[in-house]
Amino acid sequence: MKDFITNMKGALLKLWKYTKAIFFKYRYLWRRIGIAIFTLFLSTFLIFLLIRLVPGNVVDDYAIKLVEQRRITFDEARILAVQILGYDPDASPFTQFWSYLKSLMQGNLGQSMSNPLLSVNDVIKKNLPWTLFVSTLALSFSYLIGTKFGSISAWAKKGFRKKAIDGYTIVGSSVPDFILGLLLLFLLSFKLKLFPGQGAYDASYSTPGLNLKFLIDILYHAALPVLSYMFIQTANWTLMMKGSSISILGSDYIVAANARGIPENIILKKYLRKNAILPLITSLAISFATLFGGSPLMESVFNYPGIGQQFSIFIVQKEYFMIIGILFFTSAIIIFVNLIADSIYSLIDPRIRRNQG
Repeated sequence: MKDFITNMKGALLKLWKYTKAIFFKYRYLWRRIGIAIFTLFLSTFLIFLLIRLVPGNVVDDYAIKLVEQRRITFDEARILAVQILGYDPDASPFTQFWSYLKSLMQGNLGQSMSNPLLSVNDVIKKNLPWTLFVSTLALSFSYLIGTKFGSISAWAKKGFRKKAIDGYTIVGSSVPDFILGLLLLFLLSFKLKLFPGQGAYDASYSTPGLNLKFLIDILYHAALPVLSYMFIQTANWTLMMKGSSISILGSDYIVAANARGIPENIILKKYLRKNAILPLITSLAISFATLFGGSPLMESVFNYPGIGQQFSIFIVQKEYFMIIGILFFTSAIIIFVNLIADSIYSLIDPRIRRNQG
């Protein structure tokens, strides 16, 4: 028995030492996870406060609509409304917040007050793929082009390339994306008739499917929104990459590579761009996360059926619970993706762990 107890103590001690070593080694990651959880909780609480600030008694209004639609008594309808909306204005603030948390944990992000059959989950399922399709294309191309332009602009001392890139960057970073969208819509769609002005695909497709003809059609309809996004985002990535590149131009490995007569394109690709792009990883992750919220103005300009256009419609219709649900979904995605980006960044660049560990 003594040997068994001794062996158990030794095993537990080894486990404790191993756990402590793992925790210490990845303390930066644990800290980031803790910050992410706290941020998510704080954003949930702030969104809950928005619900309490909604004007009028939304539960009673919703109950009245349920009475008309389901032919039930008002008391029954009110109980049902509280269950569907996950909010009871007569309960204590703590009870209200707990009910809201339980509703979120059950996957209920929000319910439409005008249409009982419509929820935030339905909107995300139906409209988010279109938003991600357009935005991911634009973000991918703009990131690749912008980082290349930025490194060239930082490296070149003079010449046509530098002037052209700098001029484009000034214009691109100054023009709002929806203004550019309106210009492209007017010129390329209404005047020249080169591209369609609205929709995600041609209305003749009664049953869209994954075939080559349909894919070409959705790319054709997405051309103007993608171009609008790309023009603005490429300029922003160029500015960020230029600033990051300038900060390392004086580094020893850059000076040594230049002194050794290594060709300019190799210095740009393997020395400058490779190291300057690291700080942009977090920005890329956040940009990707914000795609989940769509662009209300841009999608409204092109009448594109993304989540941003639906968000604009809900604002006009005063669908408070739908608005709040989409805001929570977007904020949760941003927090999660930012955590992933920070974790990957710390693995790629150990200096982060050493400096912040």
